[in-house]
Amino acid sequence: MSWTEFFIVLLTCGLTMLACRVLPLFLLKGKELPERVEQALNFIPPAAFAALVANDLLSPDMFAAGVWEGCIPLLASAVVVLVAFKTKSLLWSAVVGVAVYALLAFIPIG
Repeated sequence: MSWTEFFIVLLTCGLTMLACRVLPLFLLKGKELPERVEQALNFIPPAAFAALVANDLLSPDMFAAGVWEGCIPLLASAVVVLVAFKTKSLLWSAVVGVAVYALLAFIPIG
């Protein structure tokens, strides 16, 4: 690939990203969205977060090191879900998740 082709691809990608992120802001500025659309848009952040977490949480070889080692992330995530429902805080969910994971990792089972 030549430098010219590279810059054409880079420019095209940049313009596409800019158009997808900026144009909706300008087109929807000052307009009210229907309530159903707002409700649907409220599902985007939790769905994106769940997709990111599920990829690391569930893997084909998660029990290769042992059952307890494979269950540690699942147990920590269950505690995080409880904290998230109770506090509705991403900060507390992250802090508690890291702390519970660390504590469970130090428990020698088997």
